[in-house]
Amino acid sequence: MSLPAALLTPLLLVLVLGAQLAHAADAVEWLNRANKAAHQLNYTGTYVYRHGEHAEVLRVSHRVDGKKESQKIEVLDGPHREFIRINDDVYCHLSDGKTVRVDKSAVQRFFPAVVPNNPARLNEHYIPRLGGSEKVAGRNCQVVILEPRDQYRYTHMIWIDRATMLPLKSQTVNNRGARVSSFVFSEVDIGKRPDKALFDVQMAGKRTQEAGLGMGALDDVWLLTPPPGYERILESMRPLPGIKTPVLHSVYSDGMSNLSVFIEPILDSHDGIEGLSTEGAMNVYGRRVEGHKITAIGEVPPAALLETANSVQKR
Repeated sequence: MSLPAALLTPLLLVLVLGAQLAHAADAVEWLNRANKAAHQLNYTGTYVYRHGEHAEVLRVSHRVDGKKESQKIEVLDGPHREFIRINDDVYCHLSDGKTVRVDKSAVQRFFPAVVPNNPARLNEHYIPRLGGSEKVAGRNCQVVILEPRDQYRYTHMIWIDRATMLPLKSQTVNNRGARVSSFVFSEVDIGKRPDKALFDVQMAGKRTQEAGLGMGALDDVWLLTPPPGYERILESMRPLPGIKTPVLHSVYSDGMSNLSVFIEPILDSHDGIEGLSTEGAMNVYGRRVEGHKITAIGEVPPAALLETANSVQKR
């Protein structure tokens, strides 16, 4: 018995929607497993970070001891930099060899921990789906794709090792299909626990910078509304090269995409970027508000930066 023509289209729509929801659920489950693997496995490896026309080679070591999670990132080319994360505290050894910046209760994630703790929330602003199978560092991977639902974010692609669920590659792609940035392991050893001594934080003779600032200090003076889905995850006063006074810095994230807003007094009438520009992989938008420079920057579409920076006003 054939169905009336009037019922076919609604039925097909229901079937297509059901298939899309099932595929999205499968993709989110892969992301859930990838998130756990990045935090619960022991591993070491070398990966390449490409952003714009630039490339850096980094070494990662990750060790788990019960509830203690330790991670070390070393930049292997260019000025030496080193990041050590012990649970939620991050120690950044700066290239001058004399300074360590300490971020307590940091939310910063380092590759391969690219998936947020609650991947299901990504459904609100991305369409998760499974891609094909590809090899990375000689290991078979499942590709998971997160396509944006609006103009405020780019597409994200994650290559997840089928054997261990550890992300081995991550790539951000703009709305023209061009790569914005990527992380990819060239070699990785999964399962062997790195030496505990690797994660000792050498503070002797070093100058310490405390970057933390109580959340809400920005709200005392400024009003700011980021695009839908972006939530503030960091607020700090940061010293920046070439700037005499610390700068108010806020970071907003939707779980995959991040944008930063810097607010600082104007000390020179010719000081600062105005309008929209690009620096490497980053889009940058600057404007002036009541004697202050407002700079929004991130690997996000220009629309996200414009909406954020144009919302800033003094209370």
